[in-house]
Amino acid sequence: MTRSYLPGILAMAATVLASNILVQFLFGQWLTWGAFTYPIAFLVTDLMNRLYGAQAARKVVLAGFVTGVICSLIGTQVILQGDGYSYPAVTLRVAIASGAAFLAAQLMDVAIFDRLRGGAWWRAPLASTLVGSSLDTVIFFSVAFSGAFTFLEPGNDVSWANETLPLLGIGPIVPLWVSLGLADWLVKLSLALLALVPFRMIVSKAVAARSLA
Repeated sequence: MTRSYLPGILAMAATVLASNILVQFLFGQWLTWGAFTYPIAFLVTDLMNRLYGAQAARKVVLAGFVTGVICSLIGTQVILQGDGYSYPAVTLRVAIASGAAFLAAQLMDVAIFDRLRGGAWWRAPLASTLVGSSLDTVIFFSVAFSGAFTFLEPGNDVSWANETLPLLGIGPIVPLWVSLGLADWLVKLSLALLALVPFRMIVSKAVAARSLA
């Protein structure tokens, strides 16, 4: 049965790796390219949960977490140069935020999906992804950039993320990181809805293949 988990483990690891790379590249003013790849992690988790159960989904989440930790450790050792000073590609705060957000959000996704698996086919993946995505956004952006978590890495200047600006350029005045988080969250919600299509197709094909086996 473990061999059956391999595609899910590889897909999760590839998604986390790609997201860690693409998060370094901006898409417009409020997003990075990683915002479009990371939600795939929830699709992978939900597929494993539906096809093999919660225990298998947790194993895939663990594989993604380990991949993310390795990426973060490598990133903290990569020194970039800019504006006359050097800085790590991944700061300690971002590494902590990324790992904590991923693990908490994905395990919450697994728990909610497992609780709702007996309902309509779309209910479990949609509800679990929406809650998991929201938790992921709150944990990551607050831990990584909020002034309240400065104690995690006092030497890391995140004043740029706390500059006050109109929310997404049009709303009330808030710290920049709040706009970044909201934009990221809106993308996750949109992709959660779109992900129902491949979820339904993959599950249907997998069930049909099992019935013929």
